[in-house]
Amino acid sequence: MPDGKIIAIANQKGGTGKTCTTVNLGIGLANQGKKVLVVDTDPQGDLTTSLGVKDIDDLPITLSTIMEKIIEDIPIKPQEGILHHEEGIDLIPANIELSAMEMSLVTAMSREYVLRNYLQQVKQNYDYILLDCMPSLGMITINALSAADSVIIPVQAHYLPAKGMTQLIKTIGKVKRQLNPQLKMEGILITLVEGRTNLAKSVSTTLREQYGSAVKVFKTEIPKGIAAAETSAEGKSIYACDKDSSVAKAYEAFTKEVLKDGEKQRHQSEPSLSR
Repeated sequence: MPDGKIIAIANQKGGTGKTCTTVNLGIGLANQGKKVLVVDTDPQGDLTTSLGVKDIDDLPITLSTIMEKIIEDIPIKPQEGILHHEEGIDLIPANIELSAMEMSLVTAMSREYVLRNYLQQVKQNYDYILLDCMPSLGMITINALSAADSVIIPVQAHYLPAKGMTQLIKTIGKVKRQLNPQLKMEGILITLVEGRTNLAKSVSTTLREQYGSAVKVFKTEIPKGIAAAETSAEGKSIYACDKDSSVAKAYEAFTKEVLKDGEKQRHQSEPSLSR
């Protein structure tokens, strides 16, 4: 049985391509034969909508319902609330009820670990679990970071993120020190790259110079594309909508980078048999 690697896709700045990355990395991994669960941890429900779920406010079970059961110590069935997408991934949806859950967490016992306690129950069913984080550093995002093995930070190519990035990296460091010692920085993904503009090149160079020694910056950069914006309206991935586009090819290359890193980390963590 697999024992899923949990990756949080986080940036407290909105519009960086977090949800698009979660969808296309998730389905990219499924295309490579991996069992994948994606979790919407944003009350806006963008991931849920992007995967074609309609009337999200009428869903009987969402992440909020599941977290409430964990807090109340009510047993959860293994497949409870999990939706299946036609491109081979599973989804735990979210809607506006998650905002109220964030308030409930303030008084909950072991409040930072509620999501982790749930994911520990289902992760043996998956190779990868991807958490699409909301653009904030509130209690739900802290739950995601406390549950994760690693973090991917998508960053817009046309925006120098120095201040926001520093704050996010500090928060990740604090979670690692105080709540989740196993947490690793998977890497920074440069997204929404507009052609070969000087600004995009400048941001890419600056990120690699400023952070490259401490944090991996993925070789693959995701171009901005009209098709990518249209896929969420169709509830499908870029592979289903425009598999020959530059965006699809970039997400495929990025998926292979993530897989390669995962294999390398797994190999390093295995005890040597020759000792």
